[in-house]
Amino acid sequence: MRPMNGGKPAARELIDRIMSSERLQSSSHFSERVYESEPILTTGRQMANYLPERYREMKAITRWEANANGGGRWLSEAELFYRQARFMEDFEDDCPYPGTFNSYFPTYNAMSDRQLRGYFTWRAAVRRGDVQESCLSFAYVYLYELICGIGITSPMDGFQKLNSFWQTYRAFSPEIDRYVHVWLQDYVVYHALPQNLLESSKTLVFDRALITLAHVEWQLRTDLADPKRQRRKKGVSAMPLPCNAASEDELFAAIDTLSTYRVTGSRLFKVEPEALRHVCCAVYVRLSEYYLKHRMYSLTESWFGGMLTTPYTMFGSAVFFDPVTHPDADYEFNEAHSYRCDRGMWTCKRFPGGLSRNAKLGQAMRAVDRMLREALGFEHPLKEQKSVPKYLMGFISDEIEAWTSWRSAHAPRHIDIDLSRLSSIRDAAAITREALLIEEEREGTGALLDAADGTTASAAVPTLEMGNSTTDERMTKQPAPVTTPEEGSGRAFAPTEDPTPEPIAGAGPTNGLSPAAAAYLRALVEGDEGAADAVIKRASVSEDILVDTINEALFELVGDTVVEYGPNGPELIDDYREDVEGFLNHE
Repeated sequence: MRPMNGGKPAARELIDRIMSSERLQSSSHFSERVYESEPILTTGRQMANYLPERYREMKAITRWEANANGGGRWLSEAELFYRQARFMEDFEDDCPYPGTFNSYFPTYNAMSDRQLRGYFTWRAAVRRGDVQESCLSFAYVYLYELICGIGITSPMDGFQKLNSFWQTYRAFSPEIDRYVHVWLQDYVVYHALPQNLLESSKTLVFDRALITLAHVEWQLRTDLADPKRQRRKKGVSAMPLPCNAASEDELFAAIDTLSTYRVTGSRLFKVEPEALRHVCCAVYVRLSEYYLKHRMYSLTESWFGGMLTTPYTMFGSAVFFDPVTHPDADYEFNEAHSYRCDRGMWTCKRFPGGLSRNAKLGQAMRAVDRMLREALGFEHPLKEQKSVPKYLMGFISDEIEAWTSWRSAHAPRHIDIDLSRLSSIRDAAAITREALLIEEEREGTGALLDAADGTTASAAVPTLEMGNSTTDERMTKQPAPVTTPEEGSGRAFAPTEDPTPEPIAGAGPTNGLSPAAAAYLRALVEGDEGAADAVIKRASVSEDILVDTINEALFELVGDTVVEYGPNGPELIDDYREDVEGFLNHE
């Protein structure tokens, strides 16, 4: 057909002109009719009774292949499809098919002329990225083509086109998931593509979960071989407490993946995830121990079967043909799933029961959920199942008891502090401290413990019976006079040093603090260790008493201790530096 206007067919150009004519659109014959899938004006190629020559040539490729000797052989349906697909690999049509086409193993041979034209029209749109819903059999034919290498440039390009079409078309027909995820896996193995293309594949997720369970079983075999570790003390969990979150998370994820009962979807898991995770893992370990000790086969062998090597058909349930025999090859996904090709014959090694979730594991996990809800008093109980074995219920009860006992023993202590009583506690502490002071300390600290009403704290000290004299009497006794060696003279001499401490320069009473305490606090604020030591030497009280006095005086202001003992002695807490400076500078 002669192109015009940049390659557009002349017939199509003419049709577009007629359809866009205002005179035609205003015609009563045009406006009163309803046109749906069939065009008003068609080209010769779009006519239902027209069949392009390319289709006739394709149909000439038959199942009988003659040879030069007059004989021949019959082609399989898959090989005939492959040869016809190669012949039509780059063909496109422009004749949509509004009907339906259904076939169990759809191929070109199963289509009528109109269906053939409709398929190649639909395929041309798909290759342009316009995937529209059509007959499901059309979708399968297109998938067969990709599997056979039709319309691709490389194995990686084929995988990407397979995966892209599947992800798009499954929105129209989710049932294709049943086959396509297996074909994608086979495609990776057949063409030795990287494993990470299937990282999220359901099959490989199941494989990793089975490997986790197998590793747990292997460790149990090692432990049971040691006579010292064969018996577990009563009340001790099968999993260590406190929980090892990393190991429990891995085992719990494997259990949830392979169980028909989705533990992570439980209401209890949303409220008590750590409890349910631990008990489920511990019960599974106990079950594995039980099978190793008392059954002929291990738990994984009983529930998922042992590792088997069986013949394998690549791209099963698909129309697939490769004109070249595949070379010998080995492909391993993991230690539980591998393939081998020997002279064109494929085998697969894996757990036969690892293809789907296990009902027995689901039953055990549901029993754990039910009994743990009952033990914790959960508001949404589950109905009891009569088919749960008694030994399993015993394992669950033991693990629940071990968990609840441990959690109760390690529960955080709740401490309530009545801040309203702090004042009375400080008053009582001050009285007790005053009672314990020696006479020399009492003389120097009398001015530091002024009460709010202006009286000294010593006046509030209660009288304590001490033998034949009271505490007040002992406190008022003066030291004996110092006499000279000339005992006959009868003269009394005062001590050589004046007991009254010298005034501290620059330190006057500050907001209720004594001069000594204020000077010491100012030295700490300024970071002057020498000045702080000088205050202590010149004052008649110990450093501990000065620190306690300062902390008590500033507690009402800050609500916390402002001076604490560090590696080098008392030091000011930096967080309260501004508050202390304001306190000292306040007039």
